[in-house]
Amino acid sequence: MLGFTLPRAARNTRITRAHKVSAALVATASCAAALSLTAAPSDAATPSAHAPAAVKPVSANGLPLTAKDRADDGKKDKVLASSVADHLKVAEVEKQGHTAKEAASRSVERKAIATPKTAPKAAPKAAPKRYANNLDGWIRQSLDIMKAKGIPGSYEGLHRNIMRESSGNPNAVNDWDINAINGIPSKGLLQVIQPTFDTYHVAGTANKLTDPVANITAAANYAAHRYGSIDNVNSAY
Repeated sequence: MLGFTLPRAARNTRITRAHKVSAALVATASCAAALSLTAAPSDAATPSAHAPAAVKPVSANGLPLTAKDRADDGKKDKVLASSVADHLKVAEVEKQGHTAKEAASRSVERKAIATPKTAPKAAPKAAPKRYANNLDGWIRQSLDIMKAKGIPGSYEGLHRNIMRESSGNPNAVNDWDINAINGIPSKGLLQVIQPTFDTYHVAGTANKLTDPVANITAAANYAAHRYGSIDNVNSAY
């Protein structure tokens, strides 16, 4: 505590109770000022005392982060970044695919507009069946016509009667029987007279008595009406 001395002039003066209280108050104030100056730190000496304290990161539970926590956070950040990158890639691919589809659609529309529709092509007609120009071919062609017209008869029945009547000669002529005497001789593979040919001629064949196919089909048609079938003929008819 600081000392306090009265002035010399006042030493011999009688000190009253009021003087003592005043002196005590002054001494107390001086002492408090001295203590305040002593305790106050210097701003230059302690600059860091007023600086804000560093904030340390903490985990969700309020505890300081450990190295493992930081590593886990780093992995999570990498996973998140990878997921975002993948999403952006997928979005870009979808966008490119959509653009490609639109371009293809526009191309198809342009082709549809540019290319006029054409009528569907008719199915090619089947090539006509060809037959050999001999007795076998004439009989087979006659059988196909007879089948289409519903005229009965077989290859064997036709061939058998042809060989008996003309020996397979389409230009054979009988000039000795009654028909020949009457002026209408039998002619052709199955020896048919002209009136019979005219009556039983099959449409679609040549209108000529000595035509091989026309002669066979007319004779088979006549035999079907008279005998039920050429197969039932075994002699002159």
